[in-house]
Amino acid sequence: MDTCDWCNLSEEDRQFQLYETKSWSVFLSDEQDYIGRCILVLKRHCGSLSELTEDEWDELRRLVCKVEECLKAVLGATLCNWSCLMNSFYKDVVPNPHLHIHVRPRYDTPVMINGNAYTDDEFGHHYALKKSGEMPAEDKNEVFRRLREWLDRQIT
Repeated sequence: MDTCDWCNLSEEDRQFQLYETKSWSVFLSDEQDYIGRCILVLKRHCGSLSELTEDEWDELRRLVCKVEECLKAVLGATLCNWSCLMNSFYKDVVPNPHLHIHVRPRYDTPVMINGNAYTDDEFGHHYALKKSGEMPAEDKNEVFRRLREWLDRQIT
């Protein structure tokens, strides 16, 4: 679709692509309010989970398991919160939703990246909507490198 950002990703948009399968792409989110936050994006334009094919559902299930395993093994996530809210698309005059799923890893201990400690101050509570997602570029690049390296080794 011409007007869909997810359908028209540039090379710059893809710089933090961690992995892809036949139907899905996995990106490290621009917002690192929760260290290792990722977005799983369906490669075809689709507006709802209810519109997934059986193959897309099966692939999503396998991908969720691997991404969660990766976040736990590489960054020490205690658990992962998954969401598919789609609300922001409906702020537009003509909504054009594209199915994507956010994963927010949650930590009961600080995550160390390049000597910097990142603490999940809301651990055990719902995630914060307005939490700062700023982190130094070298830390984000390190998170990306670690996750990508693990996924490249593990996913077949």
